[in-house]
Amino acid sequence: MNNSIETEIIQYEAKLREAMLQSDVKALDELLAPELIFTTHLGELVTKQDDLKGHSSGTLAIKSLTPLEQTIRIVGDGAIVLARVYIVGTYNGVPSEADLRFTRVWVPTSNGWQVIVAHSSVVA
Repeated sequence: MNNSIETEIIQYEAKLREAMLQSDVKALDELLAPELIFTTHLGELVTKQDDLKGHSSGTLAIKSLTPLEQTIRIVGDGAIVLARVYIVGTYNGVPSEADLRFTRVWVPTSNGWQVIVAHSSVVA
């Protein structure tokens, strides 16, 4: 395994968590690839623009995001992150909390690493 890439991805995952917690649209714009497709735990397909709009409008507000597990696999030039997190926040003003498992694919770009695809599911 390439420890240098793994270290970078750990740092980028931390940046992503902080950007999500702060609804930092500028940071999210840098971390999410233009082609991003995120399949939510509800089966919805979310684009980068959808995600940025959710944060900027306040529709999505994450109050806490607690990492429970994280595994990183380097594949070719990219990286796959398998993570489990406990999230507390609001969506459309409705309080919500969930134990979720995420899969994220990070790809290297001229702007640094970016998430190009992600998926989440509820841990039963």
